[in-house]
Amino acid sequence: MTPFKRFTNLLKLDKRDVYQIIFYAAFAGLVNLSLPLGIQAIINFIQSGQLSVSWIVLVLLVTVGVGFGGVLTILQFRIVENLQQRIFVRSSFEFAYRMPLIKFKEMYSEYAPEKANRFFDTLMVQKGTAKLLLDFCAAFLQVGFGIILLVLYHSFFMVIGLLFIAILYIIFKYSYKDGLETSLNESKFKYKVAAWLQEIARSRESFRKNKSFEYALKRNDAYVSEYVNFRESHFQVMKKQYIQLTIFKVLVTAALLSIGGFLVIHHQMNIGQFVAAEIVIVLLINSVEKIIFGLESFYDVLTSVEKIGQVTDMEISCIPKTAGISVEGLTIETENVGYQYPGYSKQSLKNINLKIAQGEKILVTGSNGAGKSTFLRLLSGMLEPEKGAMYVTDNYMNRLDEDTYRAHAGTFLQGDTLFAGTIRENILFGNDTLDSEDLKWALDNVCLTPYIKTFPNGLENQIHPGGSELSASDIQKILLARSIVNRPNILFLEDPVDKMDSLTSQKIVDFLLSEENNWTVVVSSKNEIWKEKCNRMITIYEGKISNDIKL
Repeated sequence: MTPFKRFTNLLKLDKRDVYQIIFYAAFAGLVNLSLPLGIQAIINFIQSGQLSVSWIVLVLLVTVGVGFGGVLTILQFRIVENLQQRIFVRSSFEFAYRMPLIKFKEMYSEYAPEKANRFFDTLMVQKGTAKLLLDFCAAFLQVGFGIILLVLYHSFFMVIGLLFIAILYIIFKYSYKDGLETSLNESKFKYKVAAWLQEIARSRESFRKNKSFEYALKRNDAYVSEYVNFRESHFQVMKKQYIQLTIFKVLVTAALLSIGGFLVIHHQMNIGQFVAAEIVIVLLINSVEKIIFGLESFYDVLTSVEKIGQVTDMEISCIPKTAGISVEGLTIETENVGYQYPGYSKQSLKNINLKIAQGEKILVTGSNGAGKSTFLRLLSGMLEPEKGAMYVTDNYMNRLDEDTYRAHAGTFLQGDTLFAGTIRENILFGNDTLDSEDLKWALDNVCLTPYIKTFPNGLENQIHPGGSELSASDIQKILLARSIVNRPNILFLEDPVDKMDSLTSQKIVDFLLSEENNWTVVVSSKNEIWKEKCNRMITIYEGKISNDIKL
């Protein structure tokens, strides 16, 4: 989809408001262009040297016309403000809705925070759209109405009108592609600079040393240089348009003053018509100037909707369904499942065939890079098989869809982290309907209760993004509490206690693998403590199941 098509689709969402803005702009344009006719009549009355009621009425009408034009502009501002607010709200919810649901493959080679930064282009879309709807609509309509009005004065002005249209077409046709391309490249490196600054801020301690500090500045300089180069290229396109506009203004002004004066001298126009025509011409030149100067906003808006579109075009999963579902037991089966990461020629998983019954406690082992993490993500539903098939059924052999399955799974995988909010919010995600006993049960069994009591605000204590002020073991406990608080049917865990001391690890592992909990547990860890408690061990070697034994 082209950037222009994206922009028109955006406007279609509020087409009623857009039509109202155009209507008011047309009405305001007619009012503004009727003023020269009133001024022409007033001048004719002044030339006659007579003070009459008609002259007073015309003065009043012109004055009222100016005021009415202002009222129409105010109405446009109100509609545009509503439009800007809706654009912001829709964009924020679009990002909030999509970011968690974007499929793993779509975001595999991307940096999610950098993609989230595209939301700031919404501000450009807001302001740019307002400018285009207000200035562009008024300017284009004023050019059209003005040309029609000039033709009524003399046929010569038809040539001027055609010149106005031709210059706009030529300037736009021969600069649109370059202007948009340079704007897109400029925006690309703008985001690279922003992303690198985020990296510096995220890893401040790493960049404190002399060599690393110099590297941070050097890399920033490389991105900034590219940005400046493309910004300069974009400026050259805009400068070319401004030069063409200036030449055009000079030629038109010279032609109008000389030929208009010639027509007055030869009595083909009176002085009132000449003054009125000059006012209209000035309005037209100003309108053309608004259009040309507004092209930069036009390029910025198209660039912004394209950047936002790169996020909204990503394929997403459905929202997990939880309402009205009662599943007591789950069976997972895979048939010749394979998975390959984007951009890699080697398969991470090959011909995975297994069956997992409800209540099994399974340890997944293997060397680094064998495919354990991919195996867990595939079983948890985060990844979709590239080859083969995976089936999840309940006790009655009903096939569960992917969303229902994920709603009944608890996960603690590498990459899970804490967000800025209270401890309660990080565990419950705002689920106020959950029984407080379930929350207490989760906190007690991951040994988190004594730590919570050390805070004056308890569960309402605010934590920073990623839990930067917490110890690694306490972060793991909060994430574990999050994974079990809903009492899931199945748990997928990846090194969930490796940051904890041996005594705490033993307590939590005993709880997770206790026979009292009928959930299925699939855990990947090198800690021998799991081997002692699990009843099945699966070994992954070079993407295949090399061993599957009962313990």
